[in-house]
Amino acid sequence: MPVKTSHHRYYYVDEAGDPYIFNRRGEVIFGKEGCSNYFILGLLEIRDQGKIERQLNELRANLLQDSYFSSVPSMQPQARKTYYVFHAKDDLPEIRREVFRLLFEDLTNFRFYAVIKNKTSVLNYIRNRNATDPQYRYTPNELYDFLVRRLFKERLHQADSYSILVSKRSKKDRTTAFVNAVRAAQQRFLEQHGIIGSEAIQITSTDSTHCGGLQSTDYFLWALQRFYEKGEERFIRYLWDAVRLVQDIDDTSNKPYGEYYTKRQPLNWI
Repeated sequence: MPVKTSHHRYYYVDEAGDPYIFNRRGEVIFGKEGCSNYFILGLLEIRDQGKIERQLNELRANLLQDSYFSSVPSMQPQARKTYYVFHAKDDLPEIRREVFRLLFEDLTNFRFYAVIKNKTSVLNYIRNRNATDPQYRYTPNELYDFLVRRLFKERLHQADSYSILVSKRSKKDRTTAFVNAVRAAQQRFLEQHGIIGSEAIQITSTDSTHCGGLQSTDYFLWALQRFYEKGEERFIRYLWDAVRLVQDIDDTSNKPYGEYYTKRQPLNWI
């Protein structure tokens, strides 16, 4: 078990893809336009939060002053996109390149962790569950909370205290549910190892507009999602030195518990 250190850690949590399996009519929708095949939850540990905040703000200011982007819709204040916040899905390729370059130049400031769920496996679970329990009804929050527990299982015992900033998912506040899932993950780990936890954990749900840490997390997740959804390796390969663990828990072709990818054991590049 890793040795505990005396310091404070900052974690930023976001998602890629979505946890939806069915539409309102009960039809399977994943894999179709606008609905992902995978749901990914990611955690980015940042050592110097102030540094990345300053760097992203400076980069945005410089790009907004560049006449090359003066007529780009996403760079206008009314669009509420790149003008205010970097978001890989919405940013122009030229903008995206600059953000990736900034992250790459200081990869030692980051440690990235992610858990991946294949929706085909989720659908199989739902059908098997319904076969024995007809009253069971899947909810997207169920999948999200499950991945929270998996993601944090071994992330809350190495420091004295933690600040966890999680990206808001919807208008409905689910901070309490997130806290419960994190605490459940921590308790399970403590019980398995027979130790007593005393770590202080502060959890805040916030918008990425004013949080460079969440904007950075979004870019790491987008890069990983592009590999899984599109087979594009170049983005996540570019950031891979900052990756500590990617858990593909549904790829059981070699191991029953899935595949664990690390800095030394990277994804199977296409």
